[in-house]
Amino acid sequence: MRDPYTVLGVAKSASEAEVKKAFRRLAKEHHPDRNANDPKAKERFAELNGAYEIVGDPTKRAQFDRGEIGADGKPRFQGFESYGPGRDARRDRFEFGGDAFSGRGGFNPSDMFSDLFADAMRRGGPGGGMGGMGGRDHPRGSDIEVEMTVTLADIVSGAKKRLKLPTGREVEVGVPPSVTDGKVIRLKGIGHPSPFSGEPGDVLLTMRVSVDPRFTVEGKDLRTRFALRLEDAVLGGAVRVPTLQGEVEMRVPPMTSSGKSFRLRGKGLPGDSSQPAGDLYAVAEITLPAEDEELSALMRRRRG
Repeated sequence: MRDPYTVLGVAKSASEAEVKKAFRRLAKEHHPDRNANDPKAKERFAELNGAYEIVGDPTKRAQFDRGEIGADGKPRFQGFESYGPGRDARRDRFEFGGDAFSGRGGFNPSDMFSDLFADAMRRGGPGGGMGGMGGRDHPRGSDIEVEMTVTLADIVSGAKKRLKLPTGREVEVGVPPSVTDGKVIRLKGIGHPSPFSGEPGDVLLTMRVSVDPRFTVEGKDLRTRFALRLEDAVLGGAVRVPTLQGEVEMRVPPMTSSGKSFRLRGKGLPGDSSQPAGDLYAVAEITLPAEDEELSALMRRRRG
């Protein structure tokens, strides 16, 4: 994946406002709806969203600049043998009888086995030998923390996404309708393996919902704006409104003012067991012709 600054066409010193402006301009230019005949439009649009997910988020931007995450937003995994100054070992931390070791420099393996033996003795008693180290007492593997970016359309369609883990394993993840930005999903048993035949750790998957410049998310509801010609605003008429399932036709009544909101039931984000599907609120934006002498004359007469 390319450098996110390059994708957005901004310098590393660009301000938050400059980053947002660049993203909105490029998102409108490369949106698949505006490039229906370009087979690579979706790919470019997804790349833009991924770049903005990093550079547009102050925390992730700082992590990327420090080299803690890659251009795909995932942690730069280096393995146990690579710990060095500044290395964060929390992802590879194991618990033994309530005590922990992290694999940092200076670790003495004999200390670990002393702790294991002492823990086994506490479990099994003086005459219990190593009985306390049965299968269920073996330390489990460590968890893996990763992120995955999805679009609003992915949530609506219940898309399945391929996720590559730092271990090299690839898994398929279904996007649930209850997903919100920052939601953490636990994938059981596919984390780091246990070094002592215990259960493997889990994957803690943080979901990131990419920005769609067409919509504002308000819980399960969405809000969008549509262009309304002056003649349709005065006389009423049919208009096209964007939804996550594609454009739909809607009729507006005569004398519709700019800013008037229309509710499209069930066209928001999908529902789940705890909440019904959301609605889409389409807000009219009256557009005036560049030149219309007849309209100008009418307005001059009305003004007197």
